[in-house]
Amino acid sequence: MYCPFCGAVDTKVIDSRLAAEGSQVRRRRQCTECGERFTTFEVMEVVMPRIIKSNGLREPYDYNKLRRSMALPLQKRPVSIDEIDAIVHRIEQRLRQTGEREVSSRTLGEIVMGELKAIDDVAYVRFASVYRDFQDIEAFKAELENFTPRLDDKHKVDDGKSE
Repeated sequence: MYCPFCGAVDTKVIDSRLAAEGSQVRRRRQCTECGERFTTFEVMEVVMPRIIKSNGLREPYDYNKLRRSMALPLQKRPVSIDEIDAIVHRIEQRLRQTGEREVSSRTLGEIVMGELKAIDDVAYVRFASVYRDFQDIEAFKAELENFTPRLDDKHKVDDGKSE
């Protein structure tokens, strides 16, 4: 590592710590020539699989494209930006865990739909309508017939029984 102060080639690591929840290593370095100290961050470089589109074209994975495709159906829904980032991170982990160099856009779409269904029913239906290319109301009805709502603190299903 070159010294940012004097340009010397040789520096030594005097302290290393995990940072960013373990995804980075923070290193304190000292120049052996001028003695100045500075901090560097080391991150792992992970190659994401290429995405095979339905028409057969292959394109590089695009974080921003995935994030936009998640943010659109979640507009005006009670899901924070931090939650969206966490979902995108989980999706990226799942793509890496496949161990494949290429993943079909269909596989990616199904992963996204699963994540959306787990957090917000409306966002799931919004995404599914575009992803599955619903052409009319009948397509929506068919999707909703196969839909089972989530049960959580926000969305309780009234079973008609009162306590």
